[in-house]
Amino acid sequence: MNKIGIFGGTFDPPHIGHQVLAAEAYVQLRLDRVLWVLTPDPPHKQSLQFAPLDARQAMVNAAIASSTAFEFSRVEIDRAGPHYAYDTVRLIAEQHPGTAISYLIGEDSLFDLPRWYRPQDFVRACDEFGVMRRAGRSFPLEQLESTLPGIIAKIRYIDAPIIQISSSFIRERIATGGQFRYYLPEGVYREIISRGLYTSKLAH
Repeated sequence: MNKIGIFGGTFDPPHIGHQVLAAEAYVQLRLDRVLWVLTPDPPHKQSLQFAPLDARQAMVNAAIASSTAFEFSRVEIDRAGPHYAYDTVRLIAEQHPGTAISYLIGEDSLFDLPRWYRPQDFVRACDEFGVMRRAGRSFPLEQLESTLPGIIAKIRYIDAPIIQISSSFIRERIATGGQFRYYLPEGVYREIISRGLYTSKLAH
């Protein structure tokens, strides 16, 4: 059976940390491909301002262009919001019948799942959760299992180098005139420069 990894985010901008995590998930979870799902406006970030959607799409495509393991997904772009993970997984499963779904998620977000939209249905919809470890943190899986029965059996940890880079860090560097070039894939860097993204007006 084929297995698809779902790697979602606002990717504002996508950086080398995203590439490393997606690549480690691809290898360690034995995925056939990783779908980079660009979220236009996540429900939990309604107060934030994002770079234009077409710019983020161009940056993601630039970030994944050299890899046959990665694929851009429009599943959230092509439908009206709000964009909940449960709906995204369900739609991707419908588009790829007979394919196992591995949802890639950070360890912090894993333990926030009970507050997500239709969390128990979401757990049932995913065949596994590829969890990116957070160094120095320990979470009680038993407590999560008591809230979302069946989730422990679906957790697969991904071991990857901890890269202390975030999109917000890069946006701030750009807005303040700091060095940011080597935190980004070459194509993403070119898109930011050519479009004049993340000036002080767009820094957030």
